[in-house]
Amino acid sequence: MATPSAFASPRTRWASLLAAPLVAGMVGSGLLAPPAASAQNEGGTQSQAQSRSEAPSGVRLDRVEWKTANRVALWVQSPAMKKAVQVQLMLPAAWNAEPDRTYPSLLLLDGLRARDDASGWTLETRIDQFFDAKNAVIVLPVGGESSFYTDWESDAKGEAYQWETFLTDELPPLLERDWRVGDKHGVAGLSMGGTAAMMLAQRHPERYRFAASYSGFLDTTSFGMPEAIKVAMQDAGGYPAESMWGPLGSQRWQDQDPKLHAEKMRGQSVYVSAGSGNTGPWDQPSGLPDIPTNFPGYGLELLSRMTTQTFVNKARGAGVEVTANFRPSGTHTWPYWQFEMTQAWPQYAAAVGIENVEPACSARGEIAALAERQPDLGPCLTDEYDVAGGKATDFRFGRVFWSPQHGAHSVIGSIGAAYQAEGGPDGPLGLPTSDETRTPDGKGRFNTFENGAIYWSPTTGAHAVRGAIRGMWHDRGAEGGALGYPTTDEVTNPNKPGVVQGFQGGTVYWSEKTGPKLVKGAILAAYKEAGAENSALGYPTGEEAPLEKGGALTRFEGGIIYWSPRTGAHVVPQGPVFEAWGTEGYERGRLGYPKSALRTTPEGQVMEFEGGTITVANGRAEIS
Repeated sequence: MATPSAFASPRTRWASLLAAPLVAGMVGSGLLAPPAASAQNEGGTQSQAQSRSEAPSGVRLDRVEWKTANRVALWVQSPAMKKAVQVQLMLPAAWNAEPDRTYPSLLLLDGLRARDDASGWTLETRIDQFFDAKNAVIVLPVGGESSFYTDWESDAKGEAYQWETFLTDELPPLLERDWRVGDKHGVAGLSMGGTAAMMLAQRHPERYRFAASYSGFLDTTSFGMPEAIKVAMQDAGGYPAESMWGPLGSQRWQDQDPKLHAEKMRGQSVYVSAGSGNTGPWDQPSGLPDIPTNFPGYGLELLSRMTTQTFVNKARGAGVEVTANFRPSGTHTWPYWQFEMTQAWPQYAAAVGIENVEPACSARGEIAALAERQPDLGPCLTDEYDVAGGKATDFRFGRVFWSPQHGAHSVIGSIGAAYQAEGGPDGPLGLPTSDETRTPDGKGRFNTFENGAIYWSPTTGAHAVRGAIRGMWHDRGAEGGALGYPTTDEVTNPNKPGVVQGFQGGTVYWSEKTGPKLVKGAILAAYKEAGAENSALGYPTGEEAPLEKGGALTRFEGGIIYWSPRTGAHVVPQGPVFEAWGTEGYERGRLGYPKSALRTTPEGQVMEFEGGTITVANGRAEIS
């Protein structure tokens, strides 16, 4: 039930108005105890997590996109969710320095208004700077608005919401197999995500050693709570609460209520927190005593406080050790959740066996000298370590590489992410041979490497250019020429030997036989529609050449694409139609340019031209 900021929308404001009367009714009925006035800190114990080694059938990694040098987005095909789900990973400090090491994981869940492009944790907080020196893999699922990260009873507005199955059955084996996640895990979340963290930890106690709720709603079935959740889910996307767990207050609702199953958390390390709703250090006072201007955040946090206190009472009564931090102020907003996450970190670290001390590090030699010249790199995260052909040191905002041939050079930002995606010094680019440099047009930046370069601009992102394609691009003026900046990475064709790379001015296709060739404009569109290099056309053997009457052509291994402003672009494949057209002088003759694609009919093949039609039947071509 998280609001995205201190300034909530009118719809959120309306939904949160329910909080105050609901809280009053729950306290008056004795279902909830009043919140404690101060934080309570008690230690937790550990429980053994179960490791999985094989992903269920149909689970696969569809796509990988590096956001920074230590944050990567994965698109995981989920049979349960019936789509590819984005999950972002924040990788630990020693990820590159210790490539054989495995790490504990922390599943960090979002709030009710979770977005589809990125986790609120990366959008609204600075956890990247907190976790960059920590040795854990932070797992950030993307999406799940109003989902409570649970398996829904029925359709969720056209989506198969089966989040619990995805997060606990489908995703973990892939992370353990491919992303060096070990067998010790924790789960935490804010608001809706805090509720879900407790539910997942209770339902999978063999997996999670640690569970944390920051402003979660940990009583979902007491008087008024199902109705409050229903209103909130309607406000956040129009999701029907009955589709989640069936009729309000039914057995499924009981099964998912954190307070009713607190005893299952015996042996787990549990941390919960909530503010009072009163004006805190990150709130604006309204002029009324202790009441902030963020009234929705006030009401929601008060509700969280009450339900969290109920959970704590139940849990401690069942012998569960809970660390409860009940702040005397603070609303339902991101700065408090970031604060609580950092407060809970030492407890998580102890639960999963991480030494909660950031290791001392220092840069040396030429790397240290470069870091002094580039203070924007920030503090070091690792000592110097070996890489292919040289040394490296990781800093908060980039990496510095050194080799005896090229000296020390930094790789930062989006270019650093693209370099990581290319395999870093172990990949085809090799070591950097320059620092990040502004392009002559002033619009972008680039780094050169032993075997290529990475260019970046605000509109195209960062992409590597290397080999014969880079040579061609460079000869034509690089980013200042007609091709412009690269818009994609180089992609290897799995079906035919060759590679493809997109630029602002067209697409370059390369094969050993044909070399790099540019295809652009309407001819490129027709080529792609035909299946590009995987079609009978194969790779281009030439580039666009002008013709009479304002037209143009591009030759391919299996045919030619002709274009004119009157007829558009059409493929003329090798064979009887092309040969018959040639007897009339091609586009210069009476038939002119093709004006339709080649059609196959029961009788044969037909293709229309400006001045007539060519029909092929029984191997013979006729012109009419």
